[in-house]
Amino acid sequence: MRAALPLSRPLWLITLADLSLLLVGFFVFLQATAHKPRPEQEAIRAGIREAFGGVGRMPLAVDANAIAGFASGSTALPADTAAVAAWARDALSDPRTRLIVTGYADGSPADRANGSALALAGLRAEAVAAAIGGAIPPDRLRLGAAIAPGARRVMLSVSYDP
Repeated sequence: MRAALPLSRPLWLITLADLSLLLVGFFVFLQATAHKPRPEQEAIRAGIREAFGGVGRMPLAVDANAIAGFASGSTALPADTAAVAAWARDALSDPRTRLIVTGYADGSPADRANGSALALAGLRAEAVAAAIGGAIPPDRLRLGAAIAPGARRVMLSVSYDP
Protein backbone atom coordinates (compact mmCIF):
# COMPACT_ATOMS: atom_id res chain seq x y z
CA MET A 1 0.00 0.00 0.00
CA ARG A 2 1.26 3.43 -0.88
CA ALA A 3 1.23 6.28 1.60
CA ALA A 4 -0.59 9.41 0.49
CA LEU A 5 1.77 12.23 -0.29
CA PRO A 6 0.97 15.54 1.34
CA LEU A 7 -0.24 18.15 -1.08
CA SER A 8 2.40 20.74 -1.52
CA ARG A 9 1.99 24.22 -2.86
CA PRO A 10 4.71 26.29 -4.39
CA LEU A 11 6.26 28.83 -2.04
CA TRP A 12 5.49 31.73 -4.37
CA LEU A 13 1.74 31.06 -4.01
CA ILE A 14 1.86 31.64 -0.24
CA THR A 15 3.88 34.82 -0.75
CA LEU A 16 1.38 36.01 -3.36
CA ALA A 17 -1.54 35.37 -1.00
CA ASP A 18 0.17 37.30 1.80
CA LEU A 19 0.93 40.18 -0.52
CA SER A 20 -2.66 40.24 -1.79
CA LEU A 21 -4.08 40.35 1.75
CA LEU A 22 -1.71 43.15 2.72
CA LEU A 23 -2.70 45.10 -0.36
CA VAL A 24 -6.43 44.64 0.34
CA GLY A 25 -5.86 45.71 3.96
CA PHE A 26 -4.00 48.82 2.81
CA PHE A 27 -6.84 49.87 0.51
CA VAL A 28 -9.40 49.25 3.25
CA PHE A 29 -7.32 51.46 5.55
CA LEU A 30 -7.13 54.20 2.91
CA GLN A 31 -10.88 54.09 2.33
CA ALA A 32 -11.63 54.17 6.05
CA THR A 33 -9.42 57.18 6.73
CA ALA A 34 -10.43 59.23 3.70
CA HIS A 35 -12.99 61.63 5.18
CA LYS A 36 -14.98 63.55 2.66
CA PRO A 37 -18.07 65.02 4.31
CA ARG A 38 -21.16 64.64 2.22
CA PRO A 39 -23.37 67.72 1.66
CA GLU A 40 -26.15 66.37 3.87
CA GLN A 41 -23.68 65.86 6.74
CA GLU A 42 -22.48 69.43 6.43
CA ALA A 43 -26.09 70.67 6.43
CA ILE A 44 -26.77 68.76 9.66
CA ARG A 45 -23.62 70.19 11.28
CA ALA A 46 -24.56 73.72 10.23
CA GLY A 47 -28.08 73.28 11.61
CA ILE A 48 -26.81 72.07 14.98
CA ARG A 49 -24.23 74.87 15.10
CA GLU A 50 -26.91 77.47 14.34
CA ALA A 51 -29.34 76.03 16.88
CA PHE A 52 -26.77 76.47 19.64
CA GLY A 53 -25.80 79.97 18.52
CA GLY A 54 -22.45 79.00 17.05
CA VAL A 55 -20.67 80.58 14.16
CA GLY A 56 -19.74 78.94 10.90
CA ARG A 57 -16.04 78.87 11.67
CA MET A 58 -13.86 80.05 14.49
CA PRO A 59 -12.62 83.60 13.97
CA LEU A 60 -8.88 84.12 13.96
CA ALA A 61 -7.68 86.38 16.80
CA VAL A 62 -5.19 88.94 15.53
CA ASP A 63 -4.75 91.35 18.45
CA ALA A 64 -5.69 91.67 22.11
CA ASN A 65 -5.85 94.22 24.89
CA ALA A 66 -7.00 94.15 28.50
CA ILE A 67 -8.33 96.33 31.27
CA ALA A 68 -7.27 94.94 34.62
CA GLY A 69 -7.59 96.01 38.23
CA PHE A 70 -11.34 95.89 38.83
CA ALA A 71 -12.21 96.15 42.51
CA SER A 72 -13.73 93.06 44.04
CA GLY A 73 -17.46 92.97 43.33
CA SER A 74 -17.34 96.16 41.26
CA THR A 75 -17.97 97.06 37.63
CA ALA A 76 -16.42 100.53 37.94
CA LEU A 77 -13.71 100.98 35.34
CA PRO A 78 -10.30 101.05 37.02
CA ALA A 79 -8.56 103.10 34.34
CA ASP A 80 -9.18 105.65 31.65
CA THR A 81 -10.59 103.88 28.58
CA ALA A 82 -9.58 106.52 26.01
CA ALA A 83 -6.44 104.58 25.05
CA VAL A 84 -8.40 101.33 24.74
CA ALA A 85 -11.11 103.08 22.68
CA ALA A 86 -8.44 104.44 20.32
CA TRP A 87 -6.92 100.95 20.08
CA ALA A 88 -10.35 99.45 19.28
CA ARG A 89 -11.09 102.11 16.67
CA ASP A 90 -7.73 101.48 14.99
CA ALA A 91 -8.12 97.69 15.19
CA LEU A 92 -11.60 97.84 13.65
CA SER A 93 -10.58 100.01 10.71
CA ASP A 94 -10.70 96.86 8.56
CA PRO A 95 -14.40 95.98 7.99
CA ARG A 96 -13.60 92.25 8.27
CA THR A 97 -12.58 92.49 11.92
CA ARG A 98 -14.77 92.01 14.98
CA LEU A 99 -14.23 92.89 18.65
CA ILE A 100 -14.82 90.28 21.35
CA VAL A 101 -15.13 91.75 24.85
CA THR A 102 -14.92 89.11 27.59
CA GLY A 103 -15.39 90.03 31.23
CA TYR A 104 -13.80 87.92 33.97
CA ALA A 105 -14.60 87.47 37.64
CA ASP A 106 -12.48 85.48 40.05
CA GLY A 107 -15.39 83.49 41.49
CA SER A 108 -14.69 84.38 45.12
CA PRO A 109 -17.67 85.17 47.38
CA ALA A 110 -16.69 88.87 47.36
CA ASP A 111 -16.49 89.04 43.56
CA ARG A 112 -20.16 88.51 42.73
CA ALA A 113 -23.12 90.59 41.58
CA ASN A 114 -26.56 89.48 42.72
CA GLY A 115 -24.97 86.24 43.93
CA SER A 116 -23.38 85.33 40.60
CA ALA A 117 -19.75 85.71 39.56
CA LEU A 118 -20.69 85.09 35.92
CA ALA A 119 -23.24 87.94 36.07
CA LEU A 120 -20.54 90.26 37.41
CA ALA A 121 -18.18 89.20 34.61
CA GLY A 122 -20.88 90.00 32.05
CA LEU A 123 -21.55 93.38 33.66
CA ARG A 124 -17.84 94.21 33.48
CA ALA A 125 -17.80 93.37 29.77
CA GLU A 126 -20.88 95.56 29.23
CA ALA A 127 -19.30 98.46 31.14
CA VAL A 128 -16.16 98.37 28.99
CA ALA A 129 -18.19 98.02 25.78
CA ALA A 130 -20.34 101.00 26.80
CA ALA A 131 -17.26 103.08 27.64
CA ILE A 132 -15.73 102.49 24.21
CA GLY A 133 -19.05 101.88 22.43
CA GLY A 134 -18.85 104.92 20.18
CA ALA A 135 -15.89 103.34 18.46
CA ILE A 136 -17.57 99.98 17.77
CA PRO A 137 -20.48 99.29 15.42
CA PRO A 138 -22.91 96.99 17.27
CA ASP A 139 -22.87 94.33 14.54
CA ARG A 140 -19.09 93.95 14.99
CA LEU A 141 -19.16 93.49 18.77
CA ARG A 142 -19.53 90.27 20.76
CA LEU A 143 -19.75 90.15 24.56
CA GLY A 144 -18.73 87.24 26.75
CA ALA A 145 -18.24 86.34 30.39
CA ALA A 146 -16.04 83.84 32.20
CA ILE A 147 -14.84 82.90 35.66
CA ALA A 148 -11.12 82.39 36.26
CA PRO A 149 -9.31 82.24 39.60
CA GLY A 150 -7.58 85.52 40.37
CA ALA A 151 -9.00 87.26 37.28
CA ARG A 152 -10.83 90.55 37.69
CA ARG A 153 -10.35 92.00 34.23
CA VAL A 154 -11.87 92.49 30.80
CA MET A 155 -10.10 91.06 27.75
CA LEU A 156 -10.62 92.64 24.34
CA SER A 157 -9.74 90.54 21.30
CA VAL A 158 -9.83 91.61 17.70
CA SER A 159 -10.72 88.74 15.40
CA TYR A 160 -10.43 88.46 11.70
CA ASP A 161 -13.59 86.98 10.22
CA PRO A 162 -13.42 86.94 6.39
